[in-house]
Amino acid sequence: MRLLLAEDEKELSKALVTILERNQYSIDAVYDGQEALEYLENGDYDGAILDIMMPKRDGISVLREVRRQGNQIPILMLTAKAEVDDKVLGLDTGANDYLTKPFAMKELLARIRAMTRVCTESGNSVLRFGDISLDRATFMLSSESGDFRLANKEFQMLELLMSNPKQLIPTERFLQKIWGYDSDVEPNVVWVYISYLRKKLSALHSRVQIKASRNLGYSLEDTP
Repeated sequence: MRLLLAEDEKELSKALVTILERNQYSIDAVYDGQEALEYLENGDYDGAILDIMMPKRDGISVLREVRRQGNQIPILMLTAKAEVDDKVLGLDTGANDYLTKPFAMKELLARIRAMTRVCTESGNSVLRFGDISLDRATFMLSSESGDFRLANKEFQMLELLMSNPKQLIPTERFLQKIWGYDSDVEPNVVWVYISYLRKKLSALHSRVQIKASRNLGYSLEDTP
């Protein structure tokens, strides 16, 4: 799952990125409201965390513009303000939740899970295709032969494939969704992670295969 973090306190931002990545999220971190808005307009995110007090453009302004554009991405507001009026304004503007600094990381993680639950539990938190299943809560890839707990990028790659079975997903889509649209990673990193996943599927004796279409992308297929 990919999140945008907009927090102008850089030390706090770095700490949050580290903890969120350890919990299987991919994070793009920005440090002002204008940059946050540009990322939300051009990126592909499952949720956003916006600080209210930011340079160039405050979090409420960003939230208001995002909602005006019809983007219903789940958004959690972070702020040092604890006044009821500020919370009401954020929620009335379209925020999904509100967390006041300082906060416990366990609470932040719980609130992120709660606000993105509609996305991760559209019917079920377990994705199934062919003879495999992927639990989005535990990151476990399973078949009748056993299971593996996937690493962060592996999990996100397979989640994207299993959410779009039999559909061709371009390499650029993986890069944008998992590494970020402005990432400077080389396209061959996608092939590396596809290779990791293929080895795990083989070890599970699964019929499911990740097929490559030269210069086009990858698709998940259930072979006889």
